[in-house]
Amino acid sequence: MENMVFLAYSTNFMMYFTKSMNYSSPKAATMVTNFIGTSFLLTIFGGFVADSFLTRFAAFVLFGFIELLGLIMLTLQAHITKLQPQGGKKPSTLQSTVLFTGLYAIAIGVGGVKGSLPAHGGDQIGTRNQRLISGFFNWYFFSVCLGGFLAVTFMVWIEENKGWSTSFNISTAVLASAIFIFVVGCPMYRFKRPAGSPLTRIVNVFVSATRNRNRFVTDAEVTQNHNSTDKSIHHNKFKFLNKAKLNNKISATQVEETRTFLALLPIFASTIVMNCCVAQMGTFSVQQGMVTNRKLSRSFEIPVASLNAIPLLCMLSSLALYELFGKRILSNSERSSSFNLKRIGSGLALTTISMAVAAIVEVKRKHEAVHNNIKISVFWLELQFVLLSFSDMLTVGGMLEFFFRESPASMRSMSTALGWCSTAMGFFLSSVLVEVVNGITGWLRDDLNESRLELFYVVLGVLNTLNLFNYIFWAKRY
Repeated sequence: MENMVFLAYSTNFMMYFTKSMNYSSPKAATMVTNFIGTSFLLTIFGGFVADSFLTRFAAFVLFGFIELLGLIMLTLQAHITKLQPQGGKKPSTLQSTVLFTGLYAIAIGVGGVKGSLPAHGGDQIGTRNQRLISGFFNWYFFSVCLGGFLAVTFMVWIEENKGWSTSFNISTAVLASAIFIFVVGCPMYRFKRPAGSPLTRIVNVFVSATRNRNRFVTDAEVTQNHNSTDKSIHHNKFKFLNKAKLNNKISATQVEETRTFLALLPIFASTIVMNCCVAQMGTFSVQQGMVTNRKLSRSFEIPVASLNAIPLLCMLSSLALYELFGKRILSNSERSSSFNLKRIGSGLALTTISMAVAAIVEVKRKHEAVHNNIKISVFWLELQFVLLSFSDMLTVGGMLEFFFRESPASMRSMSTALGWCSTAMGFFLSSVLVEVVNGITGWLRDDLNESRLELFYVVLGVLNTLNLFNYIFWAKRY
């Protein structure tokens, strides 16, 4: 329900900012990218709060209410004429202040909700039953996709036919209902008590290891407070951290916790370029859709934001089929960390293929438009949407489960938030890459027929291929 609300406006905010708030297209595009990027980036903050100070249940409720308050502000603005620009004028200072306050209250709320909810769900199962953990994260991602499907079909239709005020009314009611339903389950939940700031513990380990960097350490000193239950699979990595144990205030558990988190970071970093490619579904792919033939009949035209409907349906079907039938084939060992690493790698490989397809389709579209003055069908774009959606499903779904399983118990919210944070980094990298590539080559213009968008897709494909080799390097050493 929360994801339906978030995607209902984030996928179509471009229209709201340009048509209702009278911002220019470049300004609106930047606002959308910054909003989505900030929302996902703040999942790290939400996860940090959930791990350090609040229970994950309390964090979800708190951030859910912050998101609701932001949504109420935008709803009031859509209903009160004085808070909307009139006659094609730019928004006043007051109008902009209300808009951005509501917008970034939503971003803070979204970050906290997405940072705390997956780990809270995983806490209900624990880490011993691998099948149930895998099942939970698959159904969790199924729910995320279902919310997305409702957003790009039902909610987009409401926005374009009934108006944004009606859409905000429905979104507010749905989000309030989601919080209520979650709170009703309180008596049934397991609660993981916060263990203090994991970042503080990590910093203390680094500071201690740095201070003792020149001291000679014997095996006896290294193992004096170390029993076998503290060891992780990474106990032979980052050996310089062993010197932190010379400080009596630093426990062996804290050192192993730091090792484990550091080992996750290369996997996280290797997915950012993939998310940069996925970001194109909300930018240039939408621009392509605007100049294709979207009419199904004389009276009905497919909204550009609804191009994701078919990929989401495919994802929903594949997730359900996999969970209902695939898990009977795979053993627990095959659904382990190595399985999730392969799942992430498959998503990265599929992204490269999708960029190649996107480049070919753009060549076809531009040839027909320039030489034959024909608009190709919008369904030519569906293949790249399907491939990117599946790569997103494999990578993000794999990351959520992988980071939850591998992270220390006291850092699960923050670690699972790395999956969402990768999305944020991908969106910000996309913005930077567009500016850099366009500044050097001038390929990207307002008129797609004068642009070299296919070459930009090739650049993304090459970067993602290099990134895939980088990922394989780190995954083999995990």
